[in-house]
Formats: sequence, C-alpha cells, structure tokens
Amino acid sequence: MLDWAPIIIGYLLFVLLSPGLIFQLPGNQRHVEFGSFNTNGKAILLHTLIFFVFFTILILAFRIRLLFG
Repeated sequence: MLDWAPIIIGYLLFVLLSPGLIFQLPGNQRHVEFGSFNTNGKAILLHTLIFFVFFTILILAFRIRLLFG
C-alpha cells in the first residue's frame, strides 16, 4: 500500500504557504502583507523554511499516515 500523507500534506502546505497568496512574511512594504500577490527573495526563503518545519513535524513527529488500496 502506498502512503499518500506526504503527497497530500506537501501539496496543501505548498498552496497555503505560497508567498503572497494568503500572506507574505516579510512583505515588501510591511512586516506582514495579506493577499498582495507579490513576493521577494526573503519571503521565498522564509516560507520555504516554514514549509520544511511544518512538513517535517507532521510527517515525522506526528507520523500521519494515509493508506489507500
């Protein structure tokens, strides 16, 4: 059986943590911007680190598994 948790959680986190979509930290004009649809290098780096931390905690620490088939 294939474990679908890393695929589904990775997809959801990627969409939710895309810089500028819901929020951007740090923003271009302020520290936090909401729905700006703009990004910069610092925001990309910070959102990548946040993604890695959340993904690692959910998959390795909480051992979330989704088995189908």
